[in-house]
Amino acid sequence: MRLLEYQAKELFGEYGIRIPEGRTSADVAQARKDAQEMGYPFVIKAQVPVGGRGKAGGIQVCHNNGELETKYPQIVNMSIKSEKTRAVLLEKMADIKRELYLSLFLNRSKRCYTIIASSEGGVDIESQKDQIIIDAGTGNVDGEMAADVASRMGLEAGTADGLADMLKRLSRLAVEKEAELAEINPLAVLGDGSVMALDGKVITDDNSKFRHPELLKYQEVSELEETAEKSGFSLVELGGDIAVVGNGAGLVMSTLDMLHDGGGKPACFLDVGGGATTETVYRALMLISKMDGVKAILINLYGGIVKTTTVASAFVKAYDDRLLSVPAHARLMGAESETARAMLEGTQTSLHDTVEDAIDAAVRGTG
Repeated sequence: MRLLEYQAKELFGEYGIRIPEGRTSADVAQARKDAQEMGYPFVIKAQVPVGGRGKAGGIQVCHNNGELETKYPQIVNMSIKSEKTRAVLLEKMADIKRELYLSLFLNRSKRCYTIIASSEGGVDIESQKDQIIIDAGTGNVDGEMAADVASRMGLEAGTADGLADMLKRLSRLAVEKEAELAEINPLAVLGDGSVMALDGKVITDDNSKFRHPELLKYQEVSELEETAEKSGFSLVELGGDIAVVGNGAGLVMSTLDMLHDGGGKPACFLDVGGGATTETVYRALMLISKMDGVKAILINLYGGIVKTTTVASAFVKAYDDRLLSVPAHARLMGAESETARAMLEGTQTSLHDTVEDAIDAAVRGTG
C-alpha cells in the first residue's frame, strides 16, 4: 500500500520527524479557509500515488488569493500518469539551504533493510552518483550507524546530529509499520542548519495489513472489497491470478506467504471469518468470479467453529450454478473434513493432503 504524501507525513509526525505546517483538502472552499489560517506564501501539491508531480505541474507556489483561485482548480482536476488527484496539500514554504536524500527499503534479495542516503536530493535522485548505501539488518538503526551515515555525507555538526536523529526515527517507523520503503526526498537543510522532511513516501507491506489496523484508514477500498466487508468477510484484491481462501487471518496470511515462496501470485486475500455460513461463502465466491485474471482458487481450511462442510457446500452450489469456471485446489483439515472431501469429489476442486501440494498444483496450473 503506497501512502499519499500527506499520509506519509502524518506518520512522520507520529514519530517526531519534523515536517512543514500543512493542510489537506479536496475542494476550494476548504482551501480558502486553510489559506486564511496558514497565511501566504505556500505550496500547493497534488496528492497522487505516483512520482513526477513537479515536472507535470502538480506542485505550484501560491502567493495570494488570486493565485489560489486559479491554481487550486487546475491541480485538483489534473491527472498525473493517469492518476487523478485524490486530495490537495497546502504547505508552508521553508527556508531551504540545501536538499538531501534519505531512505530505508526492504532489500528482499539480501533479506534485510538497506539505507540509501545522498548529499543531493530532489528530482532525478536515481542519477546521483554519490549515494551512500549501507545494509541495516533488521532495520533498527542505532546511534552509531546513524552518526556514521551523517558523517559520510559531510554535514556540519548540528546538521549531522539532526540527520542522525531523523534516520533513527525513520528506521523505527519502517520497522514498526513493516514498511517496504520509507523515504524522505527532499530532506531539507534549513537556513539555521536544522533538517526537515519536505516530501515523503511510505509503502507498507500488503501482507502485514491485518497486523496494522491503524493503517486501514489510508487504504483505497475497491467496490468488491467494500461489498465483502458488508457481507461479513474480509477480501483484499492483490492483483495476481490465484485467489486464496481460508478461515482466519493468520492462516490466510501464512498461505499467502507460502504461495509467494512457491512462485505463485495471489489474486486476493479472502478470510471467510469465524461466523461463515454457506450463504456468506457463496457470496464470497461470487466476488471472486467477478475478479479479472483469476485462473485458480487455493483453499486452505482448518475446520473448527466454521466446519469445512459449510465451505464445501458453498463450492458445490457454486459449481451447480456455474458460478465458477476455474479449477480449485484444496487442503481441508479439522471438523468434518472427511465429509467435506467426499462432497467435493468429482467437482473441479482437487483435494490435497498438504497445503504445499495444493500450492504446487495451483502454481503449475497457472504457469
